[in-house]
Amino acid sequence: MSKIKSIETFISQSVGIVRVRTEDGLEGYGQVASYHSDLSAKVLHRQIAPYVLGADSDDIASLAERIVIGEHKFPGSYICRAVGGVDTALWDLRGKREGKSVCELLGGKPRRLSVYGSSMSRNIKPEDEADRLVRLQDKYGIRAFKIRIADNFGNDVDRWPGRTEAIVPTVRKAIGDDTILLVDANSGYTPKRAIEVGRMLEQYNVGHFEEPCPYPELEWTAEVAAALTVPVSGGEQDCDLAQFRRMIQMKAVDIVQPDICYLGGISRALSVARMAEEAGLPCTPHAANHSMVTLFTMHLLGALPNGGPFMEYSIEETKWLNGLYTSDPFAIRDGEVSIPDEPGWGVTIHPDWLDKAEYTLSSL
Repeated sequence: MSKIKSIETFISQSVGIVRVRTEDGLEGYGQVASYHSDLSAKVLHRQIAPYVLGADSDDIASLAERIVIGEHKFPGSYICRAVGGVDTALWDLRGKREGKSVCELLGGKPRRLSVYGSSMSRNIKPEDEADRLVRLQDKYGIRAFKIRIADNFGNDVDRWPGRTEAIVPTVRKAIGDDTILLVDANSGYTPKRAIEVGRMLEQYNVGHFEEPCPYPELEWTAEVAAALTVPVSGGEQDCDLAQFRRMIQMKAVDIVQPDICYLGGISRALSVARMAEEAGLPCTPHAANHSMVTLFTMHLLGALPNGGPFMEYSIEETKWLNGLYTSDPFAIRDGEVSIPDEPGWGVTIHPDWLDKAEYTLSSL
């Protein structure tokens, strides 16, 4: 057993890198969930560190659950975001200790993964969205794309009237029938409207209808899933394993989409993937930017027997991630990315980025 002796965070407002060190001198790097990472780091040092310091560095899954249960009076997002920073750093450390990639530790083998190009924009006009997807299709060989419809928690209000009805056929025509088209409503609809939109999506052979209804309303989403032939997907916002259990048991979704960083790390995401596998459902984790969450997702998908056929890959420019890595781990060739085969996550966080970040240390 090697005890954890320190936890360090390196924080910008949008990215929070975590470094864990053990008494025998090893270290591993992970990340709390993106966005307001400074707040997640405060939770980590105040509420998570007391459980972690002095704990066995190999006891990753049990440690994560002990923290979540121990902090039961503070359920929800920030506890899980902070736990995920420690969990992912410990997986990196274990990989370096054993000389294996995290993918191999999870029972998989580093390989190439097909991606779907994921648009994050609702302000883009249908014609402009279609044009940029075709350019990416031609340049990188991407064979699947996801676009945004509805409006975030829009209660049946589109970003502007008629946008959804315009963008789906426009993009389908542009990318062709052989390219998979996915859509994401981000909790935009009531069941009645979601079913109406879903009927239209079926006409254009859409591959999945993501988060059609407000995500806490599982009964609403289940109603939509039961009414449509287009697969319904969801789960990115959820961080409670019991909620995933309900979601799967009530057949609210056809595709399960945990976010590794929102949920609390690799160990908890693996639990969700196994729930989905037992129910005969695919698992396609949410990975909406090119911080380490996409790297974590690559390693996990490489080991899942029920992993979806495509991994989410943001097509948006993210200047707040500039300089994070010493080399780009997400280069696309023929619509695919490669899971790193070096020990741990297989990347190096750039020392210059770390030097410029806000630093905090918790230690024994």
